[in-house]
Formats: sequence, C-alpha cells, structure tokens
Amino acid sequence: MNTNQTRPRVALITFGCRVNQYETQMMREVLESRHEIVTRCADIYIINACTVTSLAERKARQMIHRLRRESPGAKIIVIGCVGDAVVSGLSKLDQVDLVAGNAWKTRINEVVDRVLAGEAGILPSESPSPMQNEHISAQPERIRAFLKVQDGCDLACTFCRTTQVRGPSRSKPVAAIVDEALSLVKNGYPEIVLTGINLAQFAPPDGTVASLVKELLNIEGLRRLRLASINPYGIDDELVRAFADSDRACPHFHIPLQSGDDDVLRSMARGYSREFYLSRVELIRRDIPQATFGADIIVGFPGESTDAFRNTLSMIEQVRFANLHLFRYSPRAGTIAARMGDQVPESVKRTRAEEAEHVYRTTQRDLFSGCIGRVLSVLLEEKTEDGKWRGYTRGYIDTHVHTAMAHVPGDEVDVRIASMNDGYLMGDEQ
Repeated sequence: MNTNQTRPRVALITFGCRVNQYETQMMREVLESRHEIVTRCADIYIINACTVTSLAERKARQMIHRLRRESPGAKIIVIGCVGDAVVSGLSKLDQVDLVAGNAWKTRINEVVDRVLAGEAGILPSESPSPMQNEHISAQPERIRAFLKVQDGCDLACTFCRTTQVRGPSRSKPVAAIVDEALSLVKNGYPEIVLTGINLAQFAPPDGTVASLVKELLNIEGLRRLRLASINPYGIDDELVRAFADSDRACPHFHIPLQSGDDDVLRSMARGYSREFYLSRVELIRRDIPQATFGADIIVGFPGESTDAFRNTLSMIEQVRFANLHLFRYSPRAGTIAARMGDQVPESVKRTRAEEAEHVYRTTQRDLFSGCIGRVLSVLLEEKTEDGKWRGYTRGYIDTHVHTAMAHVPGDEVDVRIASMNDGYLMGDEQ
C-alpha cells in the first residue's frame, strides 16, 4: 500500500460484456474525484468480473492470483456478477479482500472506503439503485460509446445465470437516456451503442426501444446509432421502420440464436422457435435489404443430437451472419441445464464448434464477396500495424482502409471495397 499518497491509487479491470464495460466506466467517473485512477502500481484493484461461462470466471481468478503475486500489499475488490454469484453460494473466490455484487457499483466509493478501513469478506446483497443514477460522460480509448439502458432479465433460460445474478428486468427512463446521449455526443462520440442484459425487455414508462431510437436520432451530431444485441421477440414492425427511416440507424442486428433446433430451444427455455427467429430476419430484410446480422450460438447443449446440431448449421447457412459468437456449452452451478442428463462429451462439443466455425466462415466469405466493388461508409477507429486504418461499416463489418489522407479516430470515410481476408474487408478511400 502506498502510504505517501493522499489520494489512493485505484485500477479497474473488466471482464465480460458491454454492460460490464459501461459499468466500469461509471465506477471510474464516480471514483475519480476522490482517487487517482491508474492502470498499474495501484493501492486498490477493482475487478469487474463475469460469471456467464466457466472460462470467464477462470480469467478473473487468474487475474486475482497474478495481482496477489505481483502486488502483495494491494487490496483486491471483486465486484459484479461474480460477486453476486459468490454471495449466492454459486461460486467461490480466494485471495480477495472484499467481494461485492452489482448493486454496489453505484456505491463504489463506499466499497473502497470499507476496504481501506480494513473490512474484508463479502458485502451483503443490496437492492439496486434507480437506473437513472447510472450514467457516464465518456468512454476512454473508444470511438463507439456504450450506453446502458436496461438491466436484468425476467426470463430463466436453463443455461444462464443472468436472472440469478442480475435480478428482474429494469429500464432506464427515456429522458435520462437522451440526456446521457447528449453528453456523450457533446464529448465527441460519433456513435452510440444501446446495450442491456436483455434489450428486448426494455420497457420504461415513457417509451419503447423503437421510440427511444427515434428520440436519439434527433440528436444533432450523432452520426451512428446501433443496438448491441436484441432477442428476437424484441423485434417488431415499429422498430424495423425506425431503422429503415434513417441512414444514421446502423442496419446491423445482433439477434441471439443459441440453437437452430426447436427441441433444443425448448430445452433451453428460450421462448421462441426456429420459425419465429427466421421471421424476424425476413421482417428486417423486407424493409432493410442491406441489413447484416450477428448471433450467439451454443453447441453441445445437453441432449443436442447430431440432427439438432445439423439444424443449427443450416440456420448459419440460411441467415449468413456477418458476425457470430460460438460457444461450447459450459455447465454453470445453480442452473437447470447443469443438472440435465445426456450431457454432451467435451470432445464432441469441440468437434461441433470447429464444424460450426467452418460453416460460418464459409458463409461469411460468401457474404463479404458481395461487398467487393461497392462503396461503403467506414468509421475509422485505429491504425493497423501495416499503416492502414481499421474501422467498421454501418453493417458492423470490420474493414481495413488504405488511404493517403491524414485522419484521426472518429473520421468517417467512403471506401471502395477491393478484397477480403479472414473476417474483414479491405479497400481504398474514395
């Protein structure tokens, strides 16, 4: 512990989803008036950790052990979904000074005060504060700013810990979201990404996802608006029309799929069928032909037969995803799926994941080949090692840009696509 500093040095480390990234920034802005925010040599390390998969928890544990080894005098706080899992008895952690659940994030100054006063152990569960108390004004080192508008989930997918650690669905009022978005745009962020644990359940008293999108598109200076992820039952005609009516509404829809087989979807308690999922894709394509799609898929779920897996592969081929997150099923203690029979062997999960990845990459190349020769708008984010610029199209396709012009991150340029590589497009500025 550095006793020569009047302001304790605090480092924040994040694992997990966009919501966690948003909440880390929220904690940073709360802490910075009383603490020095650093990236190394800290007095206190705050780890905002994820519990969705066993891999996510393992990464957090590895970080804890590394910090304890390299900074034996520092205090370590673990907060977030892993904290709630520990409080609930679903997970265990060692070598940590203080553990706190998600509800403590808005009270992070109090958590730090407690650890500095010598308190150790697990902080009790607390009720979350109103969502309008959560806000950020910046997101360092990012061009796209995440804006959290919803938390929790009212469903109980059999594989997921979200309901256990995040609680029921809550929504931020539209007026509060618009104020936060205005601040982000004023501070130089050209793109805002709306995010939540289950955005399809966004239901504040003063609006819907569609009405929120329309409100935000009225903000002068906002060049791009994007949805991070939305379950299929959250997609309706009004939302699609809101995106179709504005070229600033980015036509990329990340719609979690999980499985392309109806029996597996029922076992997962996902609340939709293969047919309904495809109907949402077709609804979007009807009004927005240029739309691209992303998804999450779990392979090796308990009881997934060879035929069920083939149904998932056929969905990948049919939709042609621009982006796909593939996961091997990971049993999580406390979930229904972890107690199911007919668990799929790890070797089979691995083989299926590799086959699904191959099918995805094949269809992605086919999708990308249709972009060659077209001129696409790309929001530049960073320089690549070979001197090109890297950014994303409005359809959220990673694009590497050759240009002789001087640029800074956040510039938006027209790019004629000349070729493609594994997972990205390449082109020249026009």
